Amino acid sequence: MVAHGRGSDPGRTGWLGRFSNEPHSNATSAGAYRTGDFYVGAHGRSMRLDGLDPTNSNAPSRAIVVHGAWYANERVISQSGVLGRSEGFFAVANFHAS
Repeated sequence: MVAHGRGSDPGRTGWLGRFSNEPHSNATSAGAYRTGDFYVGAHGRSMRLDGLDPTNSNAPSRAIVVHGAWYANERVISQSGVLGRSEGFFAVANFHAS
């Protein structure tokens, strides 16, 4: 499960309604990505992403990453009916990688 950007689901339906490559859109960008370096940030161990398409070419400047999040798991779905939403990042269930 992946929680996408709140800007992609403004009605909080649980489904992506739009994609955006614009800074401050809080939306998920469409397209293919190349994984980059791991780093430890505010959400623990995270992975940088590089966009490979015109629809996600701003991924580095938007700091689009994959990170663990408490709101991206089945428990949240069972309680609220939908996953939480990020600010455009790909948020996954918290994980512990070595």
